[in-house]
Amino acid sequence: MAQFSRTWWGQRFIEALEQFTDPSRLGRGRSYASGGRILDYTLANGTVAARVRGSINPYFGVYKEPIYKTSITIKAISAADWTKVIQQIASRADLITKLLLNEMPDTIEEAFARLDLHLLPHSQRDFVTTCSCPDYANPCKHIAGVYYLLASALDQDPFVMFELRGLSRDALHAELARTPLGQILASALVASDVAVEVEPVESYYTRPTRKPASEGTSSAGAGTSPGKKRTSSGKKETSLGKKGTGSGTSGISHKEFWTGPKRPPAPPAASQASVPALLIKKQGDYPPFWHKDISFISVMEELYDRVRTKNRQMK
Repeated sequence: MAQFSRTWWGQRFIEALEQFTDPSRLGRGRSYASGGRILDYTLANGTVAARVRGSINPYFGVYKEPIYKTSITIKAISAADWTKVIQQIASRADLITKLLLNEMPDTIEEAFARLDLHLLPHSQRDFVTTCSCPDYANPCKHIAGVYYLLASALDQDPFVMFELRGLSRDALHAELARTPLGQILASALVASDVAVEVEPVESYYTRPTRKPASEGTSSAGAGTSPGKKRTSSGKKETSLGKKGTGSGTSGISHKEFWTGPKRPPAPPAASQASVPALLIKKQGDYPPFWHKDISFISVMEELYDRVRTKNRQMK
């Protein structure tokens, strides 16, 4: 059986449907959604409109596959109530941070519950559905199929539910960005989006460069190693300073070299980012290119932690 919900909000949406819909109709609707019978659907002005392929049934005189028009509208939240909801969300840093990162907070319903409201459907009264099929029952199997397709769309983009409730994604972000906490978070997100100028290179590897030969090597006679010179008597003399230092040192005596102070302590480890994987989280839990059942953000956070731990062990 196809899985139509991989997130908690998608599961909550289906659970609401199961409370007031005949299980047999939901089963047929699930088969419609997974069998490719829903030709297309659009979301505009808070309404989902779809075209669904019907069934050929000679017993009822249907000899050609019909195409039914189905629509689903979820009761919108008034503008006045949305203003109150935004105030509730803006008072909690955990909610506003995730929403600005295109994530659905696990506790988002708490902000609505304080006002006796619900973001996700709560009962049959939240739905207004129509279908052009002759079935007298509502919801019919065609509507049920669009229900499951909508649950799958919510997995990909949870902000569809905000649009169905009467507030678009852009309007939500704009309202949150006007709040004091939202202004700080929005400015941080804009700063992270600054493009990095990339300078082209001529080679992928460091090219060798010519350097002049050292004076000690060029002036010394054959068989004379660097750092040594010949005296008038023909003997080799090491070029040590008055303190007995070599030519490659910087005036440090042997005693200071061997009995000097210990090396300075290692600098403190860099603290972890307050918001790990910031750019990754802006894609949301299930971006369009991600087709796994597990959240894309969860996978990337685990990958980041493993790389950080591995690098720490290599130091």
